[in-house]
Amino acid sequence: MTRTILIIEDETDILNLIEWHLRAEKYTVLTASDGLKGLDTAIRQLPDLIVLDLMLPGMDGLEICKTLKRNPKTEHIPVIMLTAKGEEVDRIVGLELGADDYMVKPFSPRELTLRVRAVLKRTDISPAEEKSIQYQNLRMDLDSHRVWVGENEIVLTVTEFKLLIELIQNRGRVRTRDQLLDRVWGYQFDGYARTVDTHVRRLRQKLGEEHADAVETVRGIGYRFREN
Repeated sequence: MTRTILIIEDETDILNLIEWHLRAEKYTVLTASDGLKGLDTAIRQLPDLIVLDLMLPGMDGLEICKTLKRNPKTEHIPVIMLTAKGEEVDRIVGLELGADDYMVKPFSPRELTLRVRAVLKRTDISPAEEKSIQYQNLRMDLDSHRVWVGENEIVLTVTEFKLLIELIQNRGRVRTRDQLLDRVWGYQFDGYARTVDTHVRRLRQKLGEEHADAVETVRGIGYRFREN
């Protein structure tokens, strides 16, 4: 089934370049050149993934991401943010708001298509994998991508969901940041350790007091999900 990608980018040259490369990979592509139009398109069309620039007319990318993640119709849509080189603070804020990945301009269109493929792959659960995971009163349904703590459902992004699967399926064993990058993000390179840390922090917050400390930090190495 063809996946649909929405690009929200106000620089025409960049928008056209991304669109061309994604269409070459056989994706259906939607485009918007301002924030308000992009948000409206996302809500109406419900794409499989959004490539979102931070600096936009009408509504900036951070506000769009925040709005999408608060809407039950769109909270599940993965987001790849595009940022300028000097916007590190905004990148971290974007991850905190629920973006699944980011790329710094200027970037390789080929690398972006690989990132898109990797993020979309996180939404797929292999038929050979187990369909549910139970840890105390924490329950994961892998088919529906839903998580409950007791009777309360918690909403995770695609990346947070995959990260929790990786940690909980290997509980009692340390997962290095490089291992998590490889298994969850699908790629490794310098500078991405902070991305792992940010997602782990968000995951702990969403798990709440009852299970936040089950995700243990192994200083200088990575993370471990407590066995008991």
